[in-house]
Amino acid sequence: MLRRTFIALTTTAALTTSAFAAGHSKDIVDTAIEAGSFTTLVAAVEAAGLVETLKGDGPFTVFAPTDEAFAALPEGTVEALLADPEALAAILTYHVVPGKVMSTDLSNNMMATTVNGADVTITTEGGVMVDGANVVTPDIEASNGVIHVIDAVILPAS
Repeated sequence: MLRRTFIALTTTAALTTSAFAAGHSKDIVDTAIEAGSFTTLVAAVEAAGLVETLKGDGPFTVFAPTDEAFAALPEGTVEALLADPEALAAILTYHVVPGKVMSTDLSNNMMATTVNGADVTITTEGGVMVDGANVVTPDIEASNGVIHVIDAVILPAS
């Protein structure tokens, strides 16, 4: 069982990486769509009216939660957010930093101001984390910025 899980995860990582490798000529939204593991994020970006912004010139740094990260939220959370575009936009813009920030630009306990206006804390000891979410795939370049895949949805302080 463990071997099958490992093989499945390795295969998924390889497929995701190859999808992203081809994405450099695509914008952030198209790169996320092509990857196939961000359907909830893309639906949320559409519901919040942020597609045109994230297709814009940028550059943007997006900390992109996977579908699994959204699935880990309490039941009904995603549906409630999709029904409240203003709250959804506040959460999504908390995942975006203006400018192109590559993993080599990060330092431990670094603060970064998001498009939401609130700061996220980035730590680099024992792996890169953004407000407690692990960066599982860094530095996926797009034509208008960079995507760092994270394993949790990060929420601004209420």
